[in-house]
This record gives sequence, C-alpha cells and structure tokens, in this order.
Amino acid sequence: MIIQPGPVVDFLIANQNVKDPYSLDWAKAKRTLKNLRIKASPSNAEYKITGLSESPCKDQLFSLKQRSGNADGEFQTVEVTVYDYFVNHRKIDLRYSGDFPCINVGKPKRPTYIPLELCSLVSLQRYTKSLTNFQRASLVEKSRQKPQERMRVLSDALKRSNYDSEPMLRSCGITISNSFTQVEGRVLPAPKLKVGNGEDFFPRNGRWSFQNKKFVEPAKIQKWAVVNFSARCDVRGLIRDLTRLAEMKGLLTEQPFDVFEESPQFRRAPPAVRVDKMFEEIQTKLPGAPLFLLCLIPERKNCEIYGPWKKKNLSDYGIITQCLCPMRINDQYLTNVLLKINAKLGGLNSLLMVEHSPSIPVVSKVPTMILGMDVSHGSPGHSDIPSIAAVVSSRQWPLISRYRATVRTQSPKVEMIDSLFKKVSDKEDEGIIRELLLDFYVSSGKRKPDQIIIFRDGVSESQFMQVLNIELDQIIEACKFLDEKWSPKFVVIVAQKNHHTKFFQSGSPENNVPPGTVIDNKVCHPRNNDFYLCAHAGMIGTTRPTHYHVLYDEVGYSSDDLQELVHALSYVYQRSTTAISVVAPICYAHLAATQMGHFIKCEDASETSSSHGGLTSAGAVPVPQMPKLQDNVSSSMFFV
Repeated sequence: MIIQPGPVVDFLIANQNVKDPYSLDWAKAKRTLKNLRIKASPSNAEYKITGLSESPCKDQLFSLKQRSGNADGEFQTVEVTVYDYFVNHRKIDLRYSGDFPCINVGKPKRPTYIPLELCSLVSLQRYTKSLTNFQRASLVEKSRQKPQERMRVLSDALKRSNYDSEPMLRSCGITISNSFTQVEGRVLPAPKLKVGNGEDFFPRNGRWSFQNKKFVEPAKIQKWAVVNFSARCDVRGLIRDLTRLAEMKGLLTEQPFDVFEESPQFRRAPPAVRVDKMFEEIQTKLPGAPLFLLCLIPERKNCEIYGPWKKKNLSDYGIITQCLCPMRINDQYLTNVLLKINAKLGGLNSLLMVEHSPSIPVVSKVPTMILGMDVSHGSPGHSDIPSIAAVVSSRQWPLISRYRATVRTQSPKVEMIDSLFKKVSDKEDEGIIRELLLDFYVSSGKRKPDQIIIFRDGVSESQFMQVLNIELDQIIEACKFLDEKWSPKFVVIVAQKNHHTKFFQSGSPENNVPPGTVIDNKVCHPRNNDFYLCAHAGMIGTTRPTHYHVLYDEVGYSSDDLQELVHALSYVYQRSTTAISVVAPICYAHLAATQMGHFIKCEDASETSSSHGGLTSAGAVPVPQMPKLQDNVSSSMFFV
C-alpha cells in the first residue's frame, strides 16, 4: 500500500476505523507508525518515527537549556512539558495535541518529541505492515473484476502496449498476440457426498446446504458453558437458537452449565489478566472441568482476547473451545458455527461416498496417509516474529476427511520446515512426522501407511528442489528411524495460488469457468507433470485456479486418478458447505499455523527488539518454543 500525504492523526483514524482521535488504540498506533516518515511543521523538516511518548503531550517532560537571568548569561537546564514548550516558547497554537502522545523521532536514549497535530505523513512511501480488516475489505472490493471486465482490461492493455512495434522484439523475431490463447479443458463431475440418516447427494455448482439435513457423524455437546467477554447480544436467545439447530443437525446437546459474564471492572485489564480472571470464576462455579466452552468475543477478528483464551483452553486445560462474535445472528451463521463445533468435538459433517464405500482410486487399496504442509510468517515489517510450521495428516484410513495437526516454531522468514525429523538420541526423535505417523498407526487399526501423499503450500518454483532434498529427505529419515525395513512410497505435490493465470469461457465470457475445470495442456510445462484446477465456484470476481505441480510420484498415479483425488480433497473441508479452491489438508495446515501463531504473539517483546532498529537476519532471533497442547486436544481438529 502506498501512503497518501496528510495529517498523522487522520491516517490513524482511518487505519483503525474510529470516529475521532479519542477512540484510538495508542498501542496499535505505535506499531502502525513505527519507521514511517513524517514532515513536521512549521520547519518542513523530515523525520523517521521511532515511537510515541509514554505520557500525553501536556505531561511529557524534557530537559530544556535556556539562559538564566544573571548578567553572566549562563545556561541552566529546566524541565518543561512538550506542550508548554511549543505553546509558550515557540508560540505555536495546539488545538488537541495536549491529550495525546507525542511523536518520537529521536533515538531510544535521546528522544525528540513533536506534537501530533504538527506531523504530516510524507507521500509515496510504502506501508509494509499488515492491513487492517477495514483496509483489506476496501482493497478486495476495489480489486473485484468480473470475468468479462477482466478480459476487456487485459485486451485493452495489450492494445495500448503495442508490443509488435517494439524494435528489440522484432529484431529477435518475437511476436506477441493480442488475442487470448485457446486451451482445451474438461470439467470433473462433483463427487457424491454422504450426510446423516443414510442420505447422499451431488453438490450443485460446487455448493450444498445442510438445511433439512443431519451431520453424518454428529458429536455430543455436553458438560459445556458459555463465556461472554462483553459482547452485546441476547445470550440466552443465542443459546436457545444454537441448541435448536444442533438438535436438527443430529447433535445431542445438553443445556449449558452456566453463562459467565465478564465483570466490567476487568474489561480494561490486559487480555491475559481478563482470561485468568474468567477462568478463576469458571473454576469456582462449575462442578467439574468443562469439555467445551463457547466464547463470545466483542471483535470479529484480531480480538486481543483470542490468543490468550485459546492458549489457556487448548494448552493449559485441554478444553475444546469455539469463539464467535455475535454481530449478525441468524440460522445460517449458527449452522456455520455448528459445522466447526461438530468437527472439533470429533464428529464429521459430511463424507465422500467413495470414503464410505471405500473406493478412492489407489488410496483405498492400501493404507495411505495424506499430509498438508504450510509455513506461516510474521507480517511485513516484523522480522523478529518466528515462522510457524504446520503439518496436518489424515487419520482413520481409509477416510480422507479426518485430520490432526502438529505445529512448531522456527526461525523467522525460513520457508523450509526444519523440524520434520529431529533426532535427539539414538532412540528418540522429537520431529513432527514421528508424531503423525504414530497417530496414523493407532487410528488406522495398527497399519503403517504404504503410501504417503504430501501436499506442500507456499513455495515457489525455485524452491522445488529444496522441498525434495530437505523436507522429503527428513520425512524418509523419520520413517526409517521408526522402522529400518519400512519403505513407504511417496507422492509430493506443490499447490500454488500466487500466480497470474486466469481462465475464461469462450462461449460464456460473462461467467466464471464451472467448478471442477481442469487444464493440463498448452499453458502447462512441456515435460513436468502439472495442471490447473478450479475446484470451487467463483461467486465474486474472476476465479483464480490452483496450479498443482507433481514433483515426485513413486506410486505411479495416472493423470486422471491424481486429478480426481485432488478434486475430491477440495470437498472434504469441514468448515464450509462449498468446494474450496485448494485441497483441504493445505487449508487445515494454514489454519493450524495461524491459530497457534496467536499463542506466541508477544507484542511487548516485539516492540522492545524493534525499538533498537529491528533484526533482519533470520537466525539472529532466539525462537520461542510452541506451547504443548493437551493430548485430548492435539488429536482433535481444534484448528477448524
């Protein structure tokens, strides 16, 4: 994002989407402004922001040297506030800065303070920090283009560029066509799904509904309670509607023990303190440990309560929890919440009929384990935030709808997962893969996987060999460490979403390509095995296909079987009633990494390190260990 010129206070109000500066969160403002350049009036000098003052402008003192009234003209040092200095010494009228922190443009040990209203942002500087929800929503809204509109924009750009008249290209014999490349594609049929009461059906246009349907394996919601962190809603009405819908979906639901309302006196306390106080109340009033807690939070995303609450439940007490922000409560919203609750508590919302048969090509014949791997990095501008590596694995073969996750921290900005195999002694391996292999063995009738299919997200073509030489080698070592004689076959597939390839229907340019569209010719690699798949229905804008690269295949999949498997894995995502754009194991790995990332967000430590200029080298930061989850939680789909 490119920053537009204007007063700093206006930028902060827009950034936090509040009405006036009195509503600003100054801790967030400090992180937002750090390292941005400003111009201070009336001197028009440019500075780089290093932070904010601890006290408001009216109270922030600094040492000022001034001449004494003696005849010898000696200097004396006096303590004055920033506000008094600018108003009384510089004769500059300040209208509102007195109540707000000052901008600090000095060094940590020698701060230089400037009142907020005298600072304007310098134009055309990049804002590298993460965008707010409001900014992200605005960006998405402005970047939406229907297929026909996008085709027109691309065609116009080609005509304006007029590449054919470029002398360099002409001298090399290169011509660039002004028309779109024609490719042949095919549409895979949607897989049949199975829900409760033995009912099965085919999704239409990549979508289905649970209206008048039951979950295929409903869980039990028992020994549970509701916790309300100052969210404004009719809590009793919400419980009544949630219970009613749960019973319609087949979930056996007890009445909650109680509703715990946060005391108003703690609402301005630090998030961790608020969570601790809430748990103290829960422990004193409940007859025993709850199995499930429904938590109402006041903000939909980036709520400060979310991380400490999840950590306390999942890591400290082993309690499954579901957070929701009751902004617009209706049956559809609550049904979506129940999809998550059922999956977290061990149920399944829907199954593929080929899982129930079982008749999945290749996978159903021999024990097969499916892995999804992803690495989540800190937001831009935060080079000291550790990266989070997540690996999810299928369990209870021959199912491909149940998964569990293992998450570890690693050095910032490192893309290759370095803890897949972690030998600590001749008989001990603390790596991710050993944990997942043992779970597969126990949950699949004491069978070792003969085939392991790996889906890797987030790597570019330049890193393909690293995936094979580093990550695959670690996985093979982990298998050999468990049993020297055991040699499973491997398939390694990379999924890429960050590309600019789009497909349009020649006969219907106003519509997106139908869900299930596969293209594996002309625009694909001439020798390597790769294909594009649009598994989902593009409801907004132009569909972006996922580009799958088969890096390694010891099993010997046919192209048709592999594409059918990938397509089927887009229909097993338990959080939604739509086909998703990339296979479910990868989405789950991303969810697990993101959720566990909230555990280690330590804003104070981040700001302390960044106040000294930040750290840029990946290995320069000690990596905090990920808190260990309780056993009953780690084997669940806590991340959905």
